[in-house]
Amino acid sequence: MSAPTLPEQGTITMYTTTWCGYCKILKKGLQREGITWNEVNIEEVPGAAEYVQSVNGGNQTVPTVVFPDGSSATNPSLAEVKAKLS
Repeated sequence: MSAPTLPEQGTITMYTTTWCGYCKILKKGLQREGITWNEVNIEEVPGAAEYVQSVNGGNQTVPTVVFPDGSSATNPSLAEVKAKLS
């Protein structure tokens, strides 16, 4: 299973839940750095949880970030996201 839609250059798609503390931390950092993202709540968007499971060995681990090149990262640091986008 592949990501539903790849993000535009310089942005990311972040799979989240409303209660995820790591998601909130990453979103604050992205906002501070001026990095835009498309957020997909895996509890609300049909198929999102299945996609997250497909790239995380069957686990619904968030945040799962998808980059413009189609690669993904599970719970990446802000530094990792910035490096991947540069």
